[in-house]
Amino acid sequence: MPLKKDIIQTKGIIYKGGIFCMQFGIAIHPSKEVRDFVNSYRKRFDPYYSVIAPHLTIREKEDWSSDKLEQASLHLEEVTKNWAPFSIHFNRFSSFYPVNNVIYLALSDPKPVTDLHMAINSGVLGEQQRPYVYNPHVTIGQKMDSDELHDVLASLRKKPVDYTSPVDEIHLFVREGEASWNIHQTFILRG
Repeated sequence: MPLKKDIIQTKGIIYKGGIFCMQFGIAIHPSKEVRDFVNSYRKRFDPYYSVIAPHLTIREKEDWSSDKLEQASLHLEEVTKNWAPFSIHFNRFSSFYPVNNVIYLALSDPKPVTDLHMAINSGVLGEQQRPYVYNPHVTIGQKMDSDELHDVLASLRKKPVDYTSPVDEIHLFVREGEASWNIHQTFILRG
């Protein structure tokens, strides 16, 4: 079914002007301990719980051709070969309200992830200015009305959060079909 002139989408695969494209995104998986903790809330408060595992987005989803995928993979390889592994610490629940009704697990120090984000989103993956400031986080809940968000957040803020997670790799995700995201390629931080 045509989306607009020269763009056709079939089961998550997009053809633009005869060029094959798929949706890709770049993210960090926190440790299993953090994922299990987050999922205990996500299954109740995040409608995308079954679509993708808990993650910190490094680059939002977008359509890439096979040429863009090849260029991006080379760029990610170059960035990660010079980037040393690091640790992140989650210390609280927070929200993007009133801009967005999202509850998330926040980092005590976002700078290491923000620096990696900036390095990845350069060169062939350089981005135009976004309408928001990048804030690395793991989503706990979304798509709630304001009253529900305030009730849930008030309850969560009473709970202590103290999780540390190593970051020694990033993942290039691909969207397969209409519902799920899977790891297409993993890049080890080797610096």
